[in-house]
Amino acid sequence: MLWKLFVSYWKIGAFTIGGGYVMIPLMEREIVDRHGWLSRDEFLDLMSLSQAMPGIFAVNMATCVGRRLAGWRGVVAAVAGNITMPIVLILLLAMFFRHFRDNVIVDRIFMGLRPAVVALIAAPVFRMAKTAGITWRNCWIPVVAALLIWLFGVSPVWVVLAAIIGGVVYGKLKAETSYENQNENGKRG
Repeated sequence: MLWKLFVSYWKIGAFTIGGGYVMIPLMEREIVDRHGWLSRDEFLDLMSLSQAMPGIFAVNMATCVGRRLAGWRGVVAAVAGNITMPIVLILLLAMFFRHFRDNVIVDRIFMGLRPAVVALIAAPVFRMAKTAGITWRNCWIPVVAALLIWLFGVSPVWVVLAAIIGGVVYGKLKAETSYENQNENGKRG
């Protein structure tokens, strides 16, 4: 299991350009679809936890998945696999990039990668929205949250706190409504 974790996260780290969020579709394919180590809901939960933790998202995700699957040794295997190739690539780029940074072809390559990175981030967002139960009735919530952060500069901390409070209030109202409906049905029967 430790070797499989290392190799899976090595592949994820080796073939990802654009940072931790671009790794999401690769992680999901490897962890959920290919190996079946986690369900989609478990993956989404660990992803939410990883985003809430301080630090690098990709390493946080490797930590959560590794711990869930194989304890602390799993953490070491997943994190080591996740960071090995990016470290090697960054060192190689740092050594040689100064020779190519003004090259028109290299500049065009990076310009071409930008839309691909956006697509790699957007694809799992839509998949996660479906898994999280986002529908046309409640899609306004993430849209408003994104606009508050992006357009108005509201701190994500306040958005998260508002979401927590809203979720608690909604849950209580839904529970009360359900309780009242049960009482009404009980009186009729």
